[in-house]
Amino acid sequence: MSTVAVSRVPARLGRFVLRRFRPHVYATYGLLWVLALEGSAVSLTGTAWRPAGATWVRVVSVVLALLFLRMLDERKDFAYDRVHHPDRPLVTGAITVAELRGAMAALTAVAAGLNAALSATAVLLILAALGYGLFLAALERLSAAVRDRQLLNLAVTYPVQVLLGVYVYGSLAAAGTVTADRRGALLLALCACVFLHFEFARKTAWEAEPGARLYSAGLGPRGSAVVTAGLAAGAVACQVVLFVPDGALGLLPCLTAVLPAWGTRRFLTARRGGWPLPTAMAFVVTTYLALAVRAVVLP
Repeated sequence: MSTVAVSRVPARLGRFVLRRFRPHVYATYGLLWVLALEGSAVSLTGTAWRPAGATWVRVVSVVLALLFLRMLDERKDFAYDRVHHPDRPLVTGAITVAELRGAMAALTAVAAGLNAALSATAVLLILAALGYGLFLAALERLSAAVRDRQLLNLAVTYPVQVLLGVYVYGSLAAAGTVTADRRGALLLALCACVFLHFEFARKTAWEAEPGARLYSAGLGPRGSAVVTAGLAAGAVACQVVLFVPDGALGLLPCLTAVLPAWGTRRFLTARRGGWPLPTAMAFVVTTYLALAVRAVVLP
């Protein structure tokens, strides 16, 4: 790569990030996820929670990890995108594999450096999440079944999100802020249900084009809708188990259940088109926001 080309890399990466990793979406998600998980974990110990310096290290680390995984997805989806999304940056040459690799290496170094200020455990946990992402990329290249079968692909790729949740909770435990117990597992299950509700919602539709990567293509529209609604119900159930002792205010996050309920009704009665995605996105945002508010207000 020439000197002139190297000087253009930051701008090219910046355009890639703005297009494929919309900060107002991904950064907001990472922020709310960490605040909700950390705040809930600390407040369940009966200790007042307020964001601290370590909180912002976790927020930045999760956002950087999400960007790392977005770049990794861009690489491993290249063949699919050439057919179905020919306008994607890697396909058009707006970004190159070498540029993405360099950026991913830099993100890894920054994430490790930030977490070195917390603990060795935090460094290992964030690197484990990034490492699992790299393992998945290799696995998809080797296995056509993992690459092409949507539900199998989800089963092997979703754990990277679990590992990011474990990073947040595990770094809290390593710092002595919380004691790892079954409530931690329930919190991680709650976050999993919230995310997977959105994941299924965005890939559930009554119609599917040939080759489209939709869960409803394999489960059928109604079957996929049942799973999507069931995941939201699972998130609410986890909240009830965790927060019932706190009374009415503790159940504040459960009020967001009206969003997936309305989305389910609208999808099933429409009998055409896709899941009303704004309801699924709003469920993620309002649930995590309510959990963070609860953690600040209750203790």
